[in-house]
Formats: sequence, structure tokens, C-alpha cells
Amino acid sequence: MGSPGWIAPLLKTLAVAFGVLFALPLFLMPLRWARTYGWTVPDGGRERDLVVYLGRCLGAAGLAIGAGAWMAAANPAGNLVLIDLLIVAGGLLTLIHIWGAIRREQPWIETAEIALYAIVTAALLGARFAL
Repeated sequence: MGSPGWIAPLLKTLAVAFGVLFALPLFLMPLRWARTYGWTVPDGGRERDLVVYLGRCLGAAGLAIGAGAWMAAANPAGNLVLIDLLIVAGGLLTLIHIWGAIRREQPWIETAEIALYAIVTAALLGARFAL
């Protein structure tokens, strides 16, 4: 049994969009990414080093997950674990952004991303149940 024709393009689109807009900039230039998104960046010292380190780690994890999504597009039904991982990641990112909005700890663009993560997670859930 094959996968519905919309699932592979969904996975490829998510891989490219998330990789280009979030993961790659975080991996290559975490401080510039943070400033672009409205975060206050430490001027120097160990705090700055930690921000760079954590940004690069998150970017690397995002690139790895994106690469997995791209590869899973070739056979979505045979890669349910990866789709489940994307669903969990999307759900957790939605909750993290909601929590940051409630606590008023994040720039407005991060709050706007709540809808994006919720929609992507819903689409992935739809894909999972369509397989």
C-alpha cells in the first residue's frame, strides 16, 4: 500500500523550510539569528559562549531531523518512527512557545510561531493517520 501523494511533499517542504529558516542559521550564526528574532544577546563572557553553544546544538539537531524528514519522504509509510518524532517535536515546540508567551519571556515573533507549529503538527498527525 502506498502513501497518499501529499505526504512526501509535506515532509520535503518541512525539511527545507525549517532547515533554511531556523536550523541552518542557528547552526552557523546563532547570535545573529537571535538578534534577528528579537532576542537580547549577551555582550560577552561565559553567557555568550553558552548561547552560541546551545544555539549551534539546537541547529545541529534541527538539521539532523530535517535530513531525516527529507529521507523519509521517499517512503513515508516505512518511516513512521520519524514521522512520530516530528509530531512529538512539533507538539513540544508548540507547548514551549505557548509557555514563553504566557510568561512574556519571548519576542513577538516567537509567539506568532505558535500557530505555525500547531498547524505543522496537525498536518503531521493527519499524515500519520493517513498512512
